[in-house]
Amino acid sequence: MTSPPQTTPRALHEAATRYGDAPAVGDGAVRLSWSQLLDSVRETARALMARGIQRGDRVGIWAPNTHHWVTAVLATHYVGAAIVPLNTRYVAAEAIDVLERVDAKALFVAGTFLGRDRLGELRAAAPELGIETTIVIPVEGEEPVENAIAWSELGKVAEAVSLAEAVARAESVAPEDLSDILFTSGTTGRSKGVLIAHAQVLASARAWADCATLNSDDTYLVVPPFFHSFGYKAGILTCLVTGATIVPQAVFDVPTTMRLIHDERITVLTGPPTIHQSLLDHPARAEADLSSLRVAVTGAATVPVVLIERLRSELDFEVVLTAYGQTESGGFGTMCRPEDSSETIANTCGRVIDGFEMKLADNGELLLRSAQVMRGYLDDPQATAATIDPDGWLHTGDVAVIDERGYMKVTDRLKDMYISGGFNVYPAEIEQAMARLDGVAETAVIGVPDERMGEVGKVYVVRRPGATLTTDDVLAYAKTKLANFKVPKYVEFRDELPYNAAGKVLKRQLREEKA
Repeated sequence: MTSPPQTTPRALHEAATRYGDAPAVGDGAVRLSWSQLLDSVRETARALMARGIQRGDRVGIWAPNTHHWVTAVLATHYVGAAIVPLNTRYVAAEAIDVLERVDAKALFVAGTFLGRDRLGELRAAAPELGIETTIVIPVEGEEPVENAIAWSELGKVAEAVSLAEAVARAESVAPEDLSDILFTSGTTGRSKGVLIAHAQVLASARAWADCATLNSDDTYLVVPPFFHSFGYKAGILTCLVTGATIVPQAVFDVPTTMRLIHDERITVLTGPPTIHQSLLDHPARAEADLSSLRVAVTGAATVPVVLIERLRSELDFEVVLTAYGQTESGGFGTMCRPEDSSETIANTCGRVIDGFEMKLADNGELLLRSAQVMRGYLDDPQATAATIDPDGWLHTGDVAVIDERGYMKVTDRLKDMYISGGFNVYPAEIEQAMARLDGVAETAVIGVPDERMGEVGKVYVVRRPGATLTTDDVLAYAKTKLANFKVPKYVEFRDELPYNAAGKVLKRQLREEKA
């Protein structure tokens, strides 16, 4: 038996050969078969090569879930470059920090999306950013952007490079070459770039797809953003290795989601519990035809048992699963299995997927080990050594318990990170930003429960003497410096914060107080 492809270009070649005219991507009026997706990827790859993109370069992408993202990521891989996804909620300063640190040679960027012109913001904030190639993903009715390549012009740019040259480049990509650098905030407050290679990401995608029973008959509505492991790796790449159809949704909106489920005969729906809860509770659900749904996967937050039961009974999902992973573990790690009970699925994160081991450290911290764990953090050997020990165990920062069946449950966090709407939020990053607000002496940020988002931020502020800061001042400032999911929902002013003998804020004490 031949081993499966170890790079995404070879996986795409195999998918085009195996699935041919079967649907690969369905995005509104744009319909791409696997053969057509390969053609689209090759054209974009030739354009990247014509613009001088080399093997090992880094290419940013700052755009919502559309068919363009699918082509862009696979084309970046096709030329041997690593994709660097940017959170669409980033403000310009956050995006610039990432692009400069990876020395991005090209950037795919959406036109105006959710009322924001991201390229305009970038150019205003950093006119000397120095990215040689900018490709603008179109928005209907927008004018072409100066000093940028419109998506519709890629075919013309590609004419300078032959198909044979592009295929040769794709076949030269090695399993150990970097496929992506996803950024995850660290407890120091500055984001860290996580280095993952082709062979690693494909092995994880196959193991996840196997647990989720994904196959070429499935049509997968990808609501989690493509810039996140849940959308890119558990979405695009699992479809690539199984032949399932990708249906991207740019903005989560329950009526639109229900319409897409009906119109596209969606079988797979993934995302944090808020997505599934919103669908179940929408007043128009009773009239909607959601009968095609087959597989639900959730995680990234507390999952009520009743949610699992309702997904099975009210929406008639055949397979409902919870899962656990970190960016550092390639986005994967543990997963429930289709035969598990509702209690097991809601109360645990499952057991390890193929290729992973796990154990608990003496302090209860969850440790993961796998060839699929990151190669390290970008330009940060010290942080890498602190996260992956000499025996290859990834220290997750989560406190967990493992039962006699090998099923794991996260019970606490060693770090202060909390999860808001499925996104990791690190208080230190917010605290560093808030420290620059005039009138602030000290701050401490914690996550507090929220019915809709799972958790939201609460910032405790100690004013400088004589300062007259208000709640509105704090929130308005935070909105200019931080992506909206990082902006605290609550502000509480204190005369002083509780500290321990070592001078650290006693956040546990703050959490134990009434929110």
